[in-house]
Amino acid sequence: MSSRATTFRLATRGSDLALRQTGAIRDALESRRHEVELLEVETTGDELRDELIHRLGKTGAFVHSLDERVRAGEADAAVHSLKDVPTEDREGLTVAAVPERAPANDVLVTPDGTDLDDLPEGATVGTSSLRRRAQLLAERPDLDVQPLRGNVDTRVEKLLAPTLKAEYTARLDAQESEETTENGDDETKATGQTFEQSFDDWFNGLAEIERKATAREVDTEYDAIVLAEAGLDRLGLTHHLDFQALPDEQFVPSPGQGVVAVVAEEGEAAEAIRDIIDDARTRVEATVERTILETLGGGCVAPIGVRAVFQGRVVTTTVRVLAPDGTEEIADRRALPVEDHVDAARELGEDLADRGADEVIERAKEMAEADDT
Repeated sequence: MSSRATTFRLATRGSDLALRQTGAIRDALESRRHEVELLEVETTGDELRDELIHRLGKTGAFVHSLDERVRAGEADAAVHSLKDVPTEDREGLTVAAVPERAPANDVLVTPDGTDLDDLPEGATVGTSSLRRRAQLLAERPDLDVQPLRGNVDTRVEKLLAPTLKAEYTARLDAQESEETTENGDDETKATGQTFEQSFDDWFNGLAEIERKATAREVDTEYDAIVLAEAGLDRLGLTHHLDFQALPDEQFVPSPGQGVVAVVAEEGEAAEAIRDIIDDARTRVEATVERTILETLGGGCVAPIGVRAVFQGRVVTTTVRVLAPDGTEEIADRRALPVEDHVDAARELGEDLADRGADEVIERAKEMAEADDT
């Protein structure tokens, strides 16, 4: 592909978050006078909405359908969250570019800003991630960690729904009671609650996600949920929610968390995209994290957290491999040399495996398989 302006066809999921991530890639390409067309694709992960992530098969449930469009020549590249992209069996595809990383950490979101340490004993916390579940239980074994599926905005709505629905009902009842009293209808009893703000003013002052939550029915009432901060940030939700950033020493994120990946077949298109978008610092961090994950294996069916931070001449890397219930772990933290970060990352992964991480991962796989039967 020459340096002249051309048209790139980008395959993407149709969720709000995916479209925003792809939109940022589109904007970067268009800033260099390229034209961009978006191809929305429904993935296996989108179709099986009632299944937990680890029951969708190996990592790739949100990736395969998009990549097939690239292989078929229907798209020049696919845009993914890097943490969803398998490290194996890529069949000629490459991560052509990774833009600058968003925040990599997890956050605890609550209706009222309660921190993890202050959650009541036995509090119900929602997450779809085995890693997050294990890390939560390692810190707070008393918690009741329950499954939570859906897009980021759907998960937030499920958390907020009980509190906001209760307030919605109370305010509406108070307004109707006031209107009835003014109309002289003595048969209707007053609610006993008064609000300075009218119902309409209160409702119109809510953020869109809060208004949607007032209409959502939920099967489980969550005291808190755990999400990636990057997703909240890209959706513009951080200003509307009460959350605590979880320390990544204990809540070590998923490899590649916060990183967007542009996947393409090797060739001129991949080279052109790489020249425009690729961020060198993010590339090093993502490579270290994915190399360790590939060395250990486990995909999304084992609780593995890896976080690499490019600092000067070293890549400070934290790895935490946990049993699903958080009662057992193999962990390490090392400063890997930048000039040899791939081999050093592989060596770290092998050392962890020798120290028992491979056994922890294998038991986690067996538990996941048992859950499926």
